[in-house]
Amino acid sequence: MNRQAKDRGAHNDRIARVLAHAVDSAGRSRADLAAEAGMHRETLTRLIRGERPIKLEDAARILSVCGVPVRSTLILALSGEDERACQWMRHDVGAFLEEFLVTLPGALETTLGERCDELRPRWAKGTSQLVARMLANHIDDFAARDVTAQLAR
Repeated sequence: MNRQAKDRGAHNDRIARVLAHAVDSAGRSRADLAAEAGMHRETLTRLIRGERPIKLEDAARILSVCGVPVRSTLILALSGEDERACQWMRHDVGAFLEEFLVTLPGALETTLGERCDELRPRWAKGTSQLVARMLANHIDDFAARDVTAQLAR
């Protein structure tokens, strides 16, 4: 088996695990979810078992009818973070990541303009750590304001 086929198989397995988690935690029957996604229940079952290749369109429809953030969940799954995708899909952090991924390209273009061409892939890890630290500080600032407001009452 060549490397591309192995990669496809690994991606399919990760997405199947994430879809199974989304379906199991949706609180609805598989028949209802399948019907809303426009597929037969048996097709849904085979997809979440990883018994057939999963098209991104099918995965997106299934995640959508399960009520989870589609883009962030798929990106996490495809990048080998399927466990994190399952943990975050029903939490605010998943919704945050969804909005962040959708708005980041426009924010980069607006802020950097032509300087986007100067970005280097090797900066991504450090930048993500910087953004996480900035978010932690932001959360701490909000918490401090809440405590101050409560003490003032």
